[in-house]
Amino acid sequence: MSSDGKLIIFDTTLRDGEQSPGASMTKEEKVRIAKALERMRVDIIEAGFPIASRGDFESVQAVAEAVKDSTVCGLARALEKDISRAGEALKMANSSRIHTFIATSPIHMQMKLRMQPDQVLEQAVAAVKMARQFTDNVEFSPEDAGRSETDFLCRIIEAVIDAGATTINIPDTVGYNLPSQFGGLIKTLIERIPNSDKAIFSVHCHNDLGMAVANSLAAVQNGARQVECTINGLGERAGNAALEEIVMAVRTRQDLFSCDTTLDTTQIMPCSRLVSSITGFPVQPNKAIVGANAFAHESGIHQDGVLKNRETYEIMRAQDVGWSENRIVLGKHSGRNALKSRLETLGIELATEEELNETFSRFKDLADKKHEIFDEDLQALVTETNWTAENEVLKLISLKVCSETGEVPEASVVVSFNGKEHSVTAQGSGPVDAAYKSIEQVVQSEAELQLYSVNNITSGTDSQGEVTVRLSKSGRIVNGQGADTDIVIASAKAYVNALNKIMVGMEDRAHPQLGDV
Repeated sequence: MSSDGKLIIFDTTLRDGEQSPGASMTKEEKVRIAKALERMRVDIIEAGFPIASRGDFESVQAVAEAVKDSTVCGLARALEKDISRAGEALKMANSSRIHTFIATSPIHMQMKLRMQPDQVLEQAVAAVKMARQFTDNVEFSPEDAGRSETDFLCRIIEAVIDAGATTINIPDTVGYNLPSQFGGLIKTLIERIPNSDKAIFSVHCHNDLGMAVANSLAAVQNGARQVECTINGLGERAGNAALEEIVMAVRTRQDLFSCDTTLDTTQIMPCSRLVSSITGFPVQPNKAIVGANAFAHESGIHQDGVLKNRETYEIMRAQDVGWSENRIVLGKHSGRNALKSRLETLGIELATEEELNETFSRFKDLADKKHEIFDEDLQALVTETNWTAENEVLKLISLKVCSETGEVPEASVVVSFNGKEHSVTAQGSGPVDAAYKSIEQVVQSEAELQLYSVNNITSGTDSQGEVTVRLSKSGRIVNGQGADTDIVIASAKAYVNALNKIMVGMEDRAHPQLGDV
């Protein structure tokens, strides 16, 4: 089904990545990320789980309409209602795929599905046949394949290929496997299944034991020709295999791999920054490929070697994955058209004139505080415009804090809540704590603060600080983000953003692993 020399990249940042607690994205944000993935020439974009909610359906629909070059995929349980909903969401796609799945491990079949193996096989075949009514590009996954019995996997995979599945994805759903074991499983399945040559074999590995990338690469060396992965390794629990690590490992070690991707790897860094900015999940400095320290050399011996010959301590070029010197693009005297032009160069398309005006206003405010405006600052500005435009019932108007040695910090906050202005003052253990207590006096959300994280967007003491907060209430978890050159104001913005999400509420979403299938 595929040339042995091509490794297909299936990106599931918009679906599995969004299952990270608090990482829910708006429809507009999903489209922005999808367009960035398309610029990277990702082969398949899994845009969401259409049956999960109206919002998920509309997001998949919007991505299907916006993306022209990549295949757009929708996830569906092996249920008629799921598959028909996915087919409807993908109707406008230039190229579509339906990805259907059902659990095959003994523990999942017995404890979750309460079905016998023959019933599971029958339902899988029926699901694939139904999906073929909407598209000839159908992927089937035996969920928890990493803990499934090999004989049953062979039976069900042979049956779904006969039914019309063109891609067979083998998930290590709970991150349980080791590389030698998982690679051996892929090799065994390809060798034992009579019609295995009629489908592309794929893998989807989770990182619970820190081996998602290693397991994926072992699978590729044993015949898999599609890898399911996410930008920055985003995903539920410990995350998924990181796209950037898979792609660059295969490209860097062509002596060990007989295949390669067709991705434009110079788009990796811009896409990484965009996903981090939208989700509020910062990239750790020592993260491979996209971390701030990935190409930094502290040791004198390393520095000396790199200066003499880059290849002494660098196995790939930073420029090949999109790293470059921070380029100052705009300043306080730059006009609206210059901003619009630079945003277009960065692949950022603002949907309306109102969004451009709002972004330009924020840009001017930032330029008054910060002399040098970097590309990362512009991405944060656009993301913040989307944050505030979405369901805003609480708005920060002004904030004044007093923090002095030997004195209890105090914050005075003016906020608009449901159209009414409130002015409150509170004390706290620090200026951020005082600001949060002031805001809480107005909204009385009783939400629990689970995470408070601060990261700099660019370098320098005048850099914008980007704050992420995670709030929990009644079983719901949301992330809030805020950016400003003043870290206390950024903190207040992030808290207000999260509170808006808590108060407005998001539609209940069906978790793709908890359905009655």
